[in-house]
Amino acid sequence: MTNPAVRIVEVGPRDGLQNESVRVSVADRIRLVDDLADAGLRWIEAGSFVSPRWVPQMEGTAEVFAGVARRPGVVLSALVPNPRGLEEAIAAGADKVAVFAAASETFSQRNTNGSIAEVLGRLGPVIDAAVARGLPVRGYVSCALGCPYEGSVPVSRVVEVAGWLAERGCREVSLGDTIGVGTPIAAREMTAAVISGIGTERTAVHFHDTNGQALANVFACLDLGIAAVDASVAGLGGCPYAPGASGNLATEDLVTMLEGMGVATGVDLDRLSRAGERICRTIGRPSQSKAAMAWRARHPY
Repeated sequence: MTNPAVRIVEVGPRDGLQNESVRVSVADRIRLVDDLADAGLRWIEAGSFVSPRWVPQMEGTAEVFAGVARRPGVVLSALVPNPRGLEEAIAAGADKVAVFAAASETFSQRNTNGSIAEVLGRLGPVIDAAVARGLPVRGYVSCALGCPYEGSVPVSRVVEVAGWLAERGCREVSLGDTIGVGTPIAAREMTAAVISGIGTERTAVHFHDTNGQALANVFACLDLGIAAVDASVAGLGGCPYAPGASGNLATEDLVTMLEGMGVATGVDLDRLSRAGERICRTIGRPSQSKAAMAWRARHPY
């Protein structure tokens, strides 16, 4: 049964911007997070504490956390790859942290320089330390519906990685269609299999829109009782492993669909669209959101 309310986890300031070719200033990133919170989004991934050598777009994340207006009820999270990143996130005042693994051996080796088992072994102490400090942890599983190197990924492997993360201490596990090859039936079957292991309340979905299927994939999973859906304002992002990929599911499109179904989001679509318009002007590209395009036509100035 579809949840009467679905938490939208806004990943634009992190997963969106880190895949954009244009470097966005700390001031503009602060403004983006503030705009998203003003629009009513309550779960925002504000950045990541990774080496700027590997992800230069995320340089200055500590300054972003220092500069945003902290609001009651707004949870600001950060991606952390290792113990140092965790300590930096704690020092910056992150309310929540996230870690990531992959369901593809080849992707894991090429993206994180280790096998699935090795990466999980590295993440164990990070999760343990965060839990010991009372900090909620979210886990990401990349390549949940396909890999750029291996093609199909066994659902059993997704279930195994998600189960490990949940058992180790992740309060929520987000299932990522990293290259956007999933279709509704496959998305539903994979998500249902994970839910059978860790439950609906700990399962989130994260669909990229490479082939225009992200919104349909979410719809196919809603009646499983999904508690959280990831999205990115203006469809920010992309994937270096999927040429032509248009990025994440656009938050504006997700809000439009959910509200049309009677599912409460608490998000002001007008303010959200303005936030998307502002950041798209900053990076010099049009929004990928269909709902935002319709909004722009109604607000030409």
